[in-house]
Amino acid sequence: MAKQLLIYESAVPLSSAAHRDLSFEPVPDYAFASGINAVPLTAIEILAAASEYAIVFTASGDDVMPVAVLGVRSHQNLYVSADARWQAKYVPAFVRRYPFVFSASPDQKTLTLCIDDTHPGFNTDGRGERLFDADGKPTAYAGRVLDFLKEYQTQFERTRVFGSHLKELGLLEPMEAIVSLPGGEQVPLRGFLGVSRERLRALDGDKLESLAKTDELELVYLHLASMRNFNDVKDRFVGAMATAPASEAADEPDLAASPA
Repeated sequence: MAKQLLIYESAVPLSSAAHRDLSFEPVPDYAFASGINAVPLTAIEILAAASEYAIVFTASGDDVMPVAVLGVRSHQNLYVSADARWQAKYVPAFVRRYPFVFSASPDQKTLTLCIDDTHPGFNTDGRGERLFDADGKPTAYAGRVLDFLKEYQTQFERTRVFGSHLKELGLLEPMEAIVSLPGGEQVPLRGFLGVSRERLRALDGDKLESLAKTDELELVYLHLASMRNFNDVKDRFVGAMATAPASEAADEPDLAASPA
């Protein structure tokens, strides 16, 4: 089965009828995210993420969203170790919310709390936190999960506005990163956008002032400063290539990050 929303094998509605006896025990295993080379960020995360990740933008339909670059090849996350640990201090909220997620109705007006029931932390043995009490009502833990997802959704919508603003101002341009391997081979990474410094400098005072008042200008500069972290991505990639099959070296991927 193809994964939903990048990392979800299955997203089924959470209900007391089907999951009354279900508990969830967090498992420090990020194998579920090992096959993604980029992950969406909300704008509020950019400050924390910019010190460790290269942050760029991807377009999906009319939406433009910031993403953290996690790898060079498709289906390879260089920030997940061989023992499935996350190799950075900051873990993006998109990853932290797993295995819970909202599913939107076709008209986008109703959100349903869903779970990836393939996660090994779900059990009926009472390990971890119960999701429903004996009366079938959501527990305090389930309430905290719901609050986290609501806040994530709010920040996601705010980030869509940020992306739309950058697009309207014409600040974004296609970009490409080239990773040079020790043997001289160059591996390109395409399919993403970045803020053009020239276009930013060309903005008139009123537009710059507008960006500054909404703190979007700070986010733009954090994005630009984060590009130095492509060096870390390169180093991780070179290390991974040292043990990878030779047939994988010719892969020239785009970033694969859904904005939803």
